[in-house]
Amino acid sequence: MSSPIYWNQAKDFLVQRDKVMARLIETYPESLVRIGDSFHTLARAIIGQQISIKAADSVWARLQCQVGKVTPQRIMEHSEASLRKAGLSWSKAGYLRNVAGFFLERDISDAYWQNRDFAEVREELLKIKGVGVWTVEMFAIFHLHEPDIFSARDIGLQKSAARLYFETDRIGKDVLEDFSLRWRPYRTVAAWYLWRYLDPDPVCY
Repeated sequence: MSSPIYWNQAKDFLVQRDKVMARLIETYPESLVRIGDSFHTLARAIIGQQISIKAADSVWARLQCQVGKVTPQRIMEHSEASLRKAGLSWSKAGYLRNVAGFFLERDISDAYWQNRDFAEVREELLKIKGVGVWTVEMFAIFHLHEPDIFSARDIGLQKSAARLYFETDRIGKDVLEDFSLRWRPYRTVAAWYLWRYLDPDPVCY
C-alpha cells in the first residue's frame, strides 16, 4: 500500500485555509492509500457505481468468493450470468467484462498508466462501455493519486459537504463544484476527508 507523496503538504495547505478541513484532518489520522493494482481499482469503481460503500463492499466480497482474486483473466473466465451470482446487475457484469477485455487486449500492467497526462488517460478510459466520468474520477483518486480531482456528482461528497458547510442534507453538484474550488490544488485530499467524515472506515478502491 502507498500514500500520495503530496499528502502532508496538502494537509498543511488545507489546515491553513479551512477550519472545517482542519478539524477533519485532526480527527482522522489515516490517509488515502493505494490498495491494489489498476484493474482492481477500476473493478471496485464499476461495482461501486450508484450504490453505497457498504453495499459495494458486500458485492466485492461475494465476487471474490465467486472468481477468486479479481483479475482480468479471472473475470473473462466467467460469463455475465456467472458474475450475476455475486450480486452484480446484468449491466455491471457486462461493464466488468468490458474493462477486463480492455486490459487483456492491451496487456496492461500498472506501468501502462505511468508518466501519462491525465487528460489522455481519461479520454482512453471513457471509451470503454460502462466507464463513465465518476468511475474515471475514482481511478484518478485511488490509483493514479492525481492531487486535484473532485467528483461533485458523488452523492457521498454532496451529503458530507452539505452537513459540514451548509447545514442541510444535500447540495447539488453545480453548487459543490463551485464550492470545491477553495481546496485547489488539493481537492483529492479534501474529497477523501469528506468521505472519511461519513464512513466508519477509510474509503478504498
